[in-house]
Amino acid sequence: MGFLVRRFVVLCVSAILLLLGFRQLAARDELPPPTLTSSIEINSPVIWKDVPLRYPISSMIPLPSGTPVSIPRIQHEFGVGTQHHKEKSEARLAAVKETFLHSWEGYKKHAWLQDEVSPVSGGYRNGFGRRGATLVDTLDTLAIMGLDDEFHLALSGVKKIDFSTSEEVSLNLFETTIRYLGGLLSAYDLTNEKHHILLKKAVELGDMLYVAFDTPNHLPIARWDWAKGALDGPQQAPEQALSAELGSLSLEFTRLTQLTGDAKYYDAVQRITDKFEKHQNDTTIPGLFPIIINSHDESFGAHRTFTFGGMSDSLYEYFPKQFMLLGGVSDQYQKLYERAINAAKRYLFFRPLTPTNQNILVSGTVRKNAADYIKLQPEGQHLSCFAGGMVGIGAKIFNRSDELDVARKLVDGCIWAYDSMPTGIMPESFELVPCKDPEDCEWSENSWHEAVLREGGSGRTFDADRIIREDALPPGYTKIGDKRFLLRPEAIESVFILYRITGDVALQDAAWRMFEAIKNSTRTDISNSAIADVTCPSNQETEKLDECESFWMAETLKYFYLIFADPGLVSLDEYVFNTEAHPLRRPQRK
Repeated sequence: MGFLVRRFVVLCVSAILLLLGFRQLAARDELPPPTLTSSIEINSPVIWKDVPLRYPISSMIPLPSGTPVSIPRIQHEFGVGTQHHKEKSEARLAAVKETFLHSWEGYKKHAWLQDEVSPVSGGYRNGFGRRGATLVDTLDTLAIMGLDDEFHLALSGVKKIDFSTSEEVSLNLFETTIRYLGGLLSAYDLTNEKHHILLKKAVELGDMLYVAFDTPNHLPIARWDWAKGALDGPQQAPEQALSAELGSLSLEFTRLTQLTGDAKYYDAVQRITDKFEKHQNDTTIPGLFPIIINSHDESFGAHRTFTFGGMSDSLYEYFPKQFMLLGGVSDQYQKLYERAINAAKRYLFFRPLTPTNQNILVSGTVRKNAADYIKLQPEGQHLSCFAGGMVGIGAKIFNRSDELDVARKLVDGCIWAYDSMPTGIMPESFELVPCKDPEDCEWSENSWHEAVLREGGSGRTFDADRIIREDALPPGYTKIGDKRFLLRPEAIESVFILYRITGDVALQDAAWRMFEAIKNSTRTDISNSAIADVTCPSNQETEKLDECESFWMAETLKYFYLIFADPGLVSLDEYVFNTEAHPLRRPQRK
């Protein structure tokens, strides 16, 4: 399309949106206007900052004012290490960097400007609207690793991406925020605000996402039909929203307000936080939030499943992190976190039976039935492995020092899950035998077998030994519900954070075991691939799923790199990581 024609289409779209907006503002108390039938293709650019809001905000919530408080330090006081330790760390660092470059080159060759590379077939996937998800998600990793030429190449690619539109009709607000908006802002922060195109693109995207909040109660539409939302009738918050998708937007939108001075982004997410605070004790397990929330009716009490795993995870993670990003000047997020962690220690965390009697913790799932009976499902998830790092940070910044032991046990639980598998890699989800008394948890093969028959038998009449053999269950496991490994970062994330908090080199050694196991089982000629079965015997080739999500280079390899790098590189006392491992600069006391 020629420039003049393209410009004419842009002007037409803007005019239609403006007229439609006036019409709906005048008719708010009447029946909604008929659906607009438009021949305009959805990929036509829209100037989102000029789209009239149907439910405009009369008074913006400003950023909390005041000088940042003195938040306790998170990082260990690292001294000068031995020459041997330095050489070992440098060798490990080089190995991680080589793996990263292998994946990056594969993306450049086979999927440049596409969302994800297909690491086996050499094709690509575009699940995020063909806006270079891997490229944007990986920008800050390139900066952290000092790959300046590659960073500038990626920056030239970012300039070509139109963040005002998407080839996907339905836009995932959460994923777009954490991967794209977080990636752009982090790269801007890490390069000392040198590349203004990054902030310009972040504003362009932020203005698009902001329209998803244009609902009567200003709670956003998590799976947003952006073209219909812009051109058709009024929007409403959904009756079912995942708590993580609703509550994990605060860091990115707050940082955008901090950098631009435009209060609307912070206002949008603060309204969500106020709802969570208002209803935190209205749920069926006060302090915790169910995995599903009715954001249309602002109802938090209908659903009765609670977890730190998938669908809820990053909601909790953002409470202490938002506290830090705001410089500690608001105690709202501390209160939200402390109520949640107190409930989690009581209901979610459990000690499992292990052959070596390790004193570890796993974060499970609980359900409350109609008779108000709370039942623990002793399920471990790779996604819930973030909890150890979160609890460690909370223990430091909120002076809850006794919870450092809880954090370490949670991290050790995830390390144990890695070490217990034939591949050395933790599965997506699994079930264990919870100890009724955490202080009396001695290994018993009989207890394990009884639990296998009870929990893992699935109605089969086999004996426990046959179930264990056929399901490839390592000692202590009763079921492995999902044997895949999707290149996830949550376990190494918490190992990295606990290393930065404690300085314990045993955590570096655990990280190295994890890295080597992942590299050996996932590497392809092009990149690294998700695998189908972590219980695959060590003498067999793992089945590759031909999937490599953008978080492989954005998160997993970044955390592996940072745990072996100088501890001053991206200090936890200077940056806060969003849930996609994008470091955002924390305000510092003068």
